[in-house]
Amino acid sequence: MRKASLISLLGLSVLLLFSLTGCGDDASDKDTLVISTWGFNEDIFWENVFTPFEEEHDVEIELVVGNNSERLNEVRMRAEEGQDQVVDVIYLAENYAIQGRNDGLFAEINRENIPNLEEIYEIGQAPLGEEYGPAYTIGSYGLVYDSEEVDMEVESWTDLWNEEFEGRVSMPEINTTAGPLNVVIAAEDKQGVTIQDEDEAFEALKDLDENVLEYYGRSSELVNMFTQGEVLIAGVQDFAFEGIKDGLPSAEWVDPVEGTFVNRNVVNVVEGTENQELAEEFINFLLSEEVQERNALDKLDSPINKNVELTEEEAEGLTYGEDVIESLRTTDSDYIVEHTEEWSHRWNRELSQ
Repeated sequence: MRKASLISLLGLSVLLLFSLTGCGDDASDKDTLVISTWGFNEDIFWENVFTPFEEEHDVEIELVVGNNSERLNEVRMRAEEGQDQVVDVIYLAENYAIQGRNDGLFAEINRENIPNLEEIYEIGQAPLGEEYGPAYTIGSYGLVYDSEEVDMEVESWTDLWNEEFEGRVSMPEINTTAGPLNVVIAAEDKQGVTIQDEDEAFEALKDLDENVLEYYGRSSELVNMFTQGEVLIAGVQDFAFEGIKDGLPSAEWVDPVEGTFVNRNVVNVVEGTENQELAEEFINFLLSEEVQERNALDKLDSPINKNVELTEEEAEGLTYGEDVIESLRTTDSDYIVEHTEEWSHRWNRELSQ
């Protein structure tokens, strides 16, 4: 029987019923590990990750799928109401994972049960602190532009403010994963101040707004704008570049001189799980060279295991290699998470007209 993909809120109720009724004697004899993740490329993740783990450990895996916010909120709601947690393992973008850690939603891990932590790049070993789960993939946030339509050499984040791009820029909405980086870029790169100087940052953002055609909430929206020739340049997470390139062969990726930002997706054990050791075994499996290589070859995730070796062709479109990863630009993620709600309100007041 193909595993069900169970969506947050309604899906978790379905999952509870499913767990009580079972799906046959064989399934009821096995432990079940419930993993909260995104719903994209699900069939390939089953092939590369979930089914091999089931077979190796003689367990059943069930998925809860949805976006970062709804899945984290479901875990938070259960904790606040004193309900038993259904989810054992949760995948989240780093800024949402920080919220979960701050809210006490994650169990402390036993790193001795995850020996493959020693095989991943240092930047991914403890993004939330030594007590919590690692990054399982690493990505980047840089610039993409249409090389056939743009005459100037694009090399800096500050090029977004160039008058050549008036009405032809797109940037992520403030409440998306990469959206708060708008504030960082405006402060540090355009104004030469720290992100604590929010007034300076928002003055620069208001100037940039003159060049922005539209702020995007989903990468598919950005792909359409590039394909239709509506925008010439945008801030982009690397996973979206392939889709842009498919629709616009003249699209080019740029690592700005100030630095390309790191984007970490993190995996954690949910506080209150009865499957702590099995959850840690899963994380160890996810970090293994074999799984990381399979996901990289299928262009699902950039490998964070430093033993994965790819050809130039295989690595195309991925954040790959020691030199690339060590050059990635980090931010004060805790400060950003702490102030994102405040920035969002100010954004809506001053830019969303």
